[in-house]
Amino acid sequence: MPDLATPLIAWYRDNARDLPWRRPGFGAWGTLVSEFMLQQTPVARVIPHLDAWLARWPTPTDLAADPPAEAVRQWANLGYPRRALWLHRAAVELRDRHGGEVPRDVEALLALTGIGDYTARAVAVFAFGDRHPVVDTNTRRVLARAIDGRSHPSPPGKRDLAAMEAILPADDVDAAVVNAAAMELGAVVCTARAPRCEACPLAALCAWRADGYPDTGDERRRQAKYEGSDRQARGAVLKVLRDASSHEVPLDDVIADWPDARQRDRAIDSLIADGLAEASAGALRLPR
Repeated sequence: MPDLATPLIAWYRDNARDLPWRRPGFGAWGTLVSEFMLQQTPVARVIPHLDAWLARWPTPTDLAADPPAEAVRQWANLGYPRRALWLHRAAVELRDRHGGEVPRDVEALLALTGIGDYTARAVAVFAFGDRHPVVDTNTRRVLARAIDGRSHPSPPGKRDLAAMEAILPADDVDAAVVNAAAMELGAVVCTARAPRCEACPLAALCAWRADGYPDTGDERRRQAKYEGSDRQARGAVLKVLRDASSHEVPLDDVIADWPDARQRDRAIDSLIADGLAEASAGALRLPR
């Protein structure tokens, strides 16, 4: 296998974006919150929400002391609001199980609500400097092209961790840089639709480039259109609940003018089922 680590490290040190979670002293709690927010959400949208969140709740114990409704309200329009609920539950678990501190052990992190393989390893690596493979969508695309000669990666699986592990240097610090560099490269250079191969530090080593950029197919799951979707209806319901001056909104007043009454009811029912809303005596409210 070619040495991808050396050019990745050199490129990253000259080209890495200045992002809050990359600054010295950012802390494990901030890293954990940022990773929750960055799931399926662009960096530019996350940063102001992250700053506001950490200003309000600088520790897990601070967040755990407030009701989950406040986490959902603070989440605002970041999307996928179950992440706010999961983050609140994780904060309660951190307070109750870990003395209000974020653990560095991957298995302990995986035991927290809402944390999977990526987030657990990202916290262990970027907050604590431990050596683990960290794989997100951008990393998978870089590995698929540079090593496998594929235009797009296969669906995610445990093999991704092994592929990333294979390119990591033995040194913990260098390994953390390579993890960050592969993610950064996929985000800003080796993009899905318009890769800038002329700016890529791996161009001379890339199997996909060497093969003439073949279209090997795209097995990525396509997200349904947002406009007119149940997701849009759910977001509209949550906005009403977040913006309400009182804690409860009469059920009949919740997006009463929504054009599809059945979709409105589905949205309300699904939010209740997900724990993001509660119904009581003909009214709807955020979770207590």
